[in-house]
Amino acid sequence: MNRDLNSSPGDRGRTRPLSRSRRMRPPPSSQRTQVAIVGAGPAGLLLGLLLHNAGIDAVIFERRSPEYVLGRVRAGVLEQVTADLLDQAGVGERMRRDGLVHHGFEMLVHGRRHRIDLHGLTGGSTVLVYGQTELTRDLMDARRAAGLPTLYEAQNVAVHDFEGPHPYVTWRQSGQEHRLSCDFIAGCDGSHGVCRASPPSGAIREYERLYPFGWLGLLADTPPVSDELIYINSERGFALCSMRSRTRSRFYLQVPLTDELSQWSDERFWEELRRRLDEAGRERLITAPSLEKSIAPLRSFVVEPLRFGRLFLVGDAGHIVPPTGAKGLNLAATDVKYLSDALIEYYTEDSPSGIDHYSSRCLRRIWRAERFSWWLTRLLHQFPDEGPIASKLQQAELDYLLNSETGRRTIAENYVGLPLDFGET
Repeated sequence: MNRDLNSSPGDRGRTRPLSRSRRMRPPPSSQRTQVAIVGAGPAGLLLGLLLHNAGIDAVIFERRSPEYVLGRVRAGVLEQVTADLLDQAGVGERMRRDGLVHHGFEMLVHGRRHRIDLHGLTGGSTVLVYGQTELTRDLMDARRAAGLPTLYEAQNVAVHDFEGPHPYVTWRQSGQEHRLSCDFIAGCDGSHGVCRASPPSGAIREYERLYPFGWLGLLADTPPVSDELIYINSERGFALCSMRSRTRSRFYLQVPLTDELSQWSDERFWEELRRRLDEAGRERLITAPSLEKSIAPLRSFVVEPLRFGRLFLVGDAGHIVPPTGAKGLNLAATDVKYLSDALIEYYTEDSPSGIDHYSSRCLRRIWRAERFSWWLTRLLHQFPDEGPIASKLQQAELDYLLNSETGRRTIAENYVGLPLDFGET
């Protein structure tokens, strides 16, 4: 007998499974679907395509416009697992053609460069640099070409009765109220979305760490400073020289949380970056007017569990990582893989096993990525409030890691992404 899909993962009660007739594809209807997906960012769009490819109906709700969604400037370092999943969804062609394969990256520590050979230290693994905006565009285009329903600018989206057998979503659009019944709800609507706010307070536990600085990011149409990313630990603070393509670069500076964007002209940004770079970096740095500039705080955040009856939290709705380890988008993609596999198993094999284990499988990988992102953040940023001993201990740890093959391998293995079956017996 199958586990009760309407109970939380910790419940031990059992009941009769849903009849197979309820699990088959429902007739086309504007009032019912199999999976309702809230949020049309990369996670929601990718989940929708994977389900569509498996013959499972899904409707996506998004409170913003398509233009707003595409205007979000985000990271673009993809692990192999993420790239493979995009191929599986049928949207990998442009990514493979235009994306930049990186075999390593550099760490510039107090003026001296150390290369982390990702390919050599991990037995051939690499990462792929492909801007999240372009990835989102590919997913949007594929969904539009397939004629799949995405409801943009849906207002007052709310999720209901997800602890019972008949969940549904309500929303307002063009001045009218609407309701859609479904089997499951996937909350892909981010850290401030309705899905994470919907479970009762006693059912969810939050873990959070705030960092005493932010990242000031600048996007510009200028060639990268290096063929690979450069992570910088300097006495003036952390910096990162990244890229979106061979002609567009993204740079970051560690700044106090009290700083305002109005304090940072383009000229001041470029000058501060020069001070944190080494001589070789300064010689290759080409400046240009900023296309986008923003300050983002850093935090580590996880909620447990990620499943509440028939509601699942996916991506930023369930966890946030500091961007230092390039894990945010990749963790969201892993959540999508686990959830899509679970739903496909449910509809095709009449089994709730994947659904029952969704939260625990995701959280095991999430906490590993949270640990790595926290650790790398500690290694590369300045923490002036902790006193001079913190800096000395940080330098001692970097000295060991970067001069030890085992230490460099630890960084490389975590950066490219641990295998999905890592640690499983």
